[in-house]
Amino acid sequence: MPPTLLLSKELPTLEYSSTPERFDLSWEAPLSTLLGLGRAAGADFIEFFLERDRYISCLAEDDRITSISPQLSTGAGVRVFLGKADSYVSTNDLSFKGLKLALEKALSSMGLTLPAPNSHVPEIYLEMLRDYATAKGKEAWFSQCSSMAEMGEVLLAANAKLQKKASHVQSRRASYFRDWQEVLVAASDGTFARDIRLTQSVGCNLLCADGEHRSSNSQREGDTSNPNFLQAWDYETITDDLAETAGKMLYADYVESGSYPIIMANKFGGVIFHEACGHLLETTQIEAKTTPFIDKKGEKIAHESLTAWDEGRTEDAFGSIDMDDEGMPTQRTLLIENGVLKNFLSDRAGSMRTGHPRTGSGRRQGYTHAAASRMRNTYIAPGNHNLEDLFASIDKGIYCKKMGGGSVGATGEFNFGVDEAYLIENGKISKPLKGAILIGEAKEIMNRISMCSNDLGLAAGFCGSVSGSVYVTVGQPHLKVDSITVGGR
Repeated sequence: MPPTLLLSKELPTLEYSSTPERFDLSWEAPLSTLLGLGRAAGADFIEFFLERDRYISCLAEDDRITSISPQLSTGAGVRVFLGKADSYVSTNDLSFKGLKLALEKALSSMGLTLPAPNSHVPEIYLEMLRDYATAKGKEAWFSQCSSMAEMGEVLLAANAKLQKKASHVQSRRASYFRDWQEVLVAASDGTFARDIRLTQSVGCNLLCADGEHRSSNSQREGDTSNPNFLQAWDYETITDDLAETAGKMLYADYVESGSYPIIMANKFGGVIFHEACGHLLETTQIEAKTTPFIDKKGEKIAHESLTAWDEGRTEDAFGSIDMDDEGMPTQRTLLIENGVLKNFLSDRAGSMRTGHPRTGSGRRQGYTHAAASRMRNTYIAPGNHNLEDLFASIDKGIYCKKMGGGSVGATGEFNFGVDEAYLIENGKISKPLKGAILIGEAKEIMNRISMCSNDLGLAAGFCGSVSGSVYVTVGQPHLKVDSITVGGR
């Protein structure tokens, strides 16, 4: 710890021997000193976020490995608050001098200056290091991951299976990435926490063509905390599913546009709730006054059949974290209960500016971004119906088995493509359909989700917002939407 009577004029002579290849207790003294320096300058709150990242991706196209891309980065960000205003500066210089310079720039942008030479630097007492990496045995993860040779072998094997199982193949792609990240958070409220995250994802894409007929579909899986994820990937089942879907969708009829009742499949079907509603429950949207739910806490905003959660605790889920990027332990947050809005997702800045309590949702892509309120594992909870009940309730409608890409407006207007769809007639699945686009608005569609089955499924996803791209989980059971606009031909 820094001495109690440290004077600011002594800072240039201080020397710290922090461990360069690991964020450990040797970082406590320099970070404590810098936090005290920020407080002496007049800042209300200061936070340092340190990161080391090792990322690699591999792409196989048809029968060749066409890309292997490693990326290494190390750096830190410092955030300074004065009242409800804040400033953020990042640097890749982790020396004491480099971190001090970043702090000085952040202070300067808030109109603050370093204290006079004979000013006392207050002592900032950090908590005992909360080291999730050591406590949960994460130190060995990196050495247990697949080698580059193994990456290539698995992806080429998956592509070979696609060629064997599918017809009219035009192109095959298999891709994998691994992201290993070590983080350390130290803040002037005493926060001092460290973690290691290991995030992996692998998937395939299949494009088939026969004359004017086309079909393209893909499937991707993700995992956290399992070094053997790639070796255990069941590409046999994945390629079977892709080949079967391609065969059905290649010659499918185009859907007729109109208003239909629909059944949305579980797992990645939850992307619509994530995009069209989840973002509207983040305090960043409240700050910007772009959410229709800004003053609706405690009020009914959805059908009484709908309950939704956001949490970071599900084992191995793509959005699971032991702590957020502000050092707060993860938790479960009830968003909607029986249609009633219960909570928003809040980071530190969001809590300061909106009054909503922090939820362990402060997340960022890396040290070059300030944390913001972001989703983790976000899903609609299972209901009391069997899947057969949902289908039996529809005379004519559409089953959206696999969702594709789409876009969402700032206040929840959305349109999403459906990669695999089927006509429902008299409660039964009939012919395949393609070209369906779901069009709607969150606050309307939420009240039309009248039935949820009991088969909750989760899927890996990627979410981009003000603090960069983060790994998330989307999910839901199969659910029925009483009426939605479907674009087609």
